Amino acid sequence: MVSVLQNVAIDCADAYALAQFWSKVTGRPLDPDDRPGAHETQILMAEGPMLYFNQVPEPKTVKNRFHLCLRPEIPRDEEVERLLGLGASMVADRRNPDGSGWAVLADPEGNEFCVLRSADERASMDGS
Repeated sequence: MVSVLQNVAIDCADAYALAQFWSKVTGRPLDPDDRPGAHETQILMAEGPMLYFNQVPEPKTVKNRFHLCLRPEIPRDEEVERLLGLGASMVADRRNPDGSGWAVLADPEGNEFCVLRSADERASMDGS
C-alpha cells in the first residue's frame, strides 16, 4: 500500500488573494466555492495534486524548506518577466550566460519558487 499526494499546502496571511496570484501563474481556476475572505482556498490543477492555501495568523519568517519548481511552456526568461508583472519578486537570479540555470522568485507573501528552463529550451541545450 502507498499514500497518494492529495495537495500541496501553503500557509499564508490571505488565502484568497494568494490563491488568485497562483491561479494566474498556473492558468488554473480557483475552486468555484472559494470567495474573498475565505480562510481556505484551492486551485484545481489539470493533473496532479491541488494547490491548497491555508490562512494562518503567523507571518513567514525564514526561507522555505519546501518549494515549487515551475517548468513554463514559454521560454524561461519570458515567464520570469510575466511572473514579475503579476507581483512576484526576484530573490536570486541563478541564470547562466549559456542559458542554463533558473530564477528564484517569491510570491506576494514571500514564498520562494523556482522558474526552470522550458522543455524546448532544455531539449535544445541537451541536444535531445
